[in-house]
Order: sequence, then structure tokens, then C-alpha cells
Amino acid sequence: MALNYRVVPVTAFQQNCSVIWCDQTSKAAVVDPGGDLERILAVVEAEGVTLESILLTHGHVDHIGATEALSRQADIPVIGPHKADLFWIQMLPQICQQYGFPSAASFTPDQWLSDGDRVEVGNETLQVIHTPGHTPGHLVFYHQKQALAWVGDVIFQGSIGRTDFPQGDYDTLINSIRTSLWPLGDEVTFVPGHGPNSTIGKERRTNPFVSDATFG
Repeated sequence: MALNYRVVPVTAFQQNCSVIWCDQTSKAAVVDPGGDLERILAVVEAEGVTLESILLTHGHVDHIGATEALSRQADIPVIGPHKADLFWIQMLPQICQQYGFPSAASFTPDQWLSDGDRVEVGNETLQVIHTPGHTPGHLVFYHQKQALAWVGDVIFQGSIGRTDFPQGDYDTLINSIRTSLWPLGDEVTFVPGHGPNSTIGKERRTNPFVSDATFG
């Protein structure tokens, strides 16, 4: 049994949406459907999986722009993020206009998530880790069995998420990374919201913002 995934870069921001699925049941979820819905659905069709939910790491437009449309079209629930990002979701129509994104309707998630919650994708389980800083309600989805995490915009290869948006906070973000992600283990591979995958071990060695040497 395993959790499989394909990354689908979407929107002008090249955000890493992911289609993830349980190989035993072919039940699937979409993590952060920011836009380009037809591209996401093409991957779902190509893999022959059945969508059952949408999982959101946080409320920024490039991560949630196609959520309402996908939820309505596929008749599936929206799960996450943490309720502290409600204000971002409520502002979605205005943010789309501000950034030149296709218009998108606001929505209310079917289930808010908190630190320590668990989410099922078929027979596979994702642990929910609350990681504020980039946004106050940001979450990470962690699959312990495969040492694999979807980290949204908390950390990237060689960088970290921006904290200059409303209710972002640099010190909070650094604390989230070092106290919530580092303990997962150096072997953990993460899929970031933008750019290539990396590992916790690599970022602890080389990331200038949060490396062990920086804080040594």
C-alpha cells in the first residue's frame, strides 16, 4: 500500500497543486487547487482515480482559486485549512481581481482542521500540523509511512514563505519550521507550494533562513 501523487503546476504563480491517491483503493484528493481546473482534472482522468476531497494548506489565491468550482463540479468536500485563514477565503473574489486571476467564488470549507487532526485518503492517513507564520491558519499534511509532506508555502528549497502579507509573521514562521517540521526527521521529503521538492535534512544543512548553522 502506498500514497501516490502527481504535482500539477497551476496559475501564473506556478503553484504546485498535487493530485494524491491511495494505490489500493484509487481514492484521491487534490491538495491546493489554485486554478487551471482542466489541467487538474486531466491528471485525475489519466491516473484513473476517484476524487473524494480537496485538502487546503492555506487561504492564498494561488492555492484555493479553483476550490469552489472543483468542489461543486465533483461534488466533494473541502477540508482545511485552519479556521484562522477564514478571512483570506472570504476575500477571494477581491484578491482575484487585485492580482488579475480568473474570478473565483468564496466558499466555506466543510471541515476546518487543527494541529493533530488526521485526514484519510483511501486507506492512507495524513497527519495535520498547524504551521502559522506565512498565514495564521497554514497547515502541513504529513504522511509518516512514506516520510512525505505537503508543506504549502512554509518552506521551499533554499527559501521560506513570505511574511509580509496580512497576519504573516516572520518569527512565527521560523518557529513553525524549526519546532514543527524539523522533528519529523531529516529523511522527510516535502512537496512545497512552489519549486522543486527537497528534504528536511537538506534544508537544515543549507537553507540560509533556517539552517542549523544559522541558529547554531
